[in-house]
Amino acid sequence: MVQLTRIYTRGGDRGETSLGDGRRVPKEDLRVEAFGTVDEANAAVGLARLHATGELDRLLSRIQNDLFDLGADLCTPEEGRKAAGALRIVATQVERLEAEIDRYNAALAPLSSFVLPGGTAAAAYLHLARTITRRAERLVAALSRREAVNPEAFKYLNRLSDLLFVLSRHANGDGAGDVLWVPGANR
Repeated sequence: MVQLTRIYTRGGDRGETSLGDGRRVPKEDLRVEAFGTVDEANAAVGLARLHATGELDRLLSRIQNDLFDLGADLCTPEEGRKAAGALRIVATQVERLEAEIDRYNAALAPLSSFVLPGGTAAAAYLHLARTITRRAERLVAALSRREAVNPEAFKYLNRLSDLLFVLSRHANGDGAGDVLWVPGANR
């Protein structure tokens, strides 16, 4: 467990931060951008939870915990001095997302158009979390072209964005309240 007794360290006052292996890097480092964006997605999931109850809230709570695991994974380089024994996303976490996608998607009517972010507050926040997750996925893809990245971490982000889309439709009355795109409607 992490024990925080002091919140500010002054360590970042010169535009650098520490990775999980202790290495100091600029705050705009691609790895920092990646795990920072995962943190942002987690905050958006937290907003969605304000409008979720029961089973959906419990699922989003598990996702938030997984996103902290993912942040820890990305924060500790695969080839760094603390790589051995580092917390990593594992295949079972990805498989759990796939099972949830299949379960929730089974209740949804097929789409006849793209879905615009909106409908209920929960759905709108889930769409926000989805788009931030997609940005995190793009950053991890870029990072993986420069450095080794846990492939399960990348898969997790890809599946999570799909699950968040399906959950947004679930939050819109299993798709009944989806706001559909009407191409060229305002020409």
